[in-house]
Amino acid sequence: MDTTQRTDQQRAADRRRRELLEAADRVVLRDGPGASMNAIAAEAGITKPILYRHFGDKGGLYAALAMRHTDALLDSLRAALDAPADRRERVEATLDTYLSAIEARPQVYRFLMHPAEGSQSDQGFDTGKHSAPLLRRMGEELAQVIEERLDLGPGSQQLARVWGHGIVGMMHAAGDWWLGERPCSRAELVRSLADLLWGRLAAAGDKVGGPGF
Repeated sequence: MDTTQRTDQQRAADRRRRELLEAADRVVLRDGPGASMNAIAAEAGITKPILYRHFGDKGGLYAALAMRHTDALLDSLRAALDAPADRRERVEATLDTYLSAIEARPQVYRFLMHPAEGSQSDQGFDTGKHSAPLLRRMGEELAQVIEERLDLGPGSQQLARVWGHGIVGMMHAAGDWWLGERPCSRAELVRSLADLLWGRLAAAGDKVGGPGF
């Protein structure tokens, strides 16, 4: 097999994988944590063994879907952090971006963060073990942004990681509670969380030559 044939086959495989993930997304939007391999295979018009061939198992498909949605969310969060606004406005925009994302697609959020809710059968995604790595990835990404942009003095790298993971944990816990109970408007929650964060963030200076926070 020559290089051109291998490249064409890889492109075809990548395209087919995207199509299967889009089918899985449709099922997740409909069924949330109750999405099953059987339902996804039916939506894609294939048999379950073919689905396993592309993703290995339920964990492999879950990881691919998680990467897809986490990448999109991180892109949106970076855009909010890079918006031409003052620091407080960017903090609020970043919080609002996260909350608006989980509000717009609550079934996707529940599938990613609470897969055990759909574990009534052995066809469901019956483990929550993958949600922690998603939060860790978001925490590390935010830590990197903080480290690059803020002058935190001695021990800045460690402090940036503490802040990154702490902020993500706060957003996740507060967002989870808010999505379930809706005790206030999204705007009120954004302002309240920004107030909680603002003390030390307001005092920190931008790094010299950095993009600013």
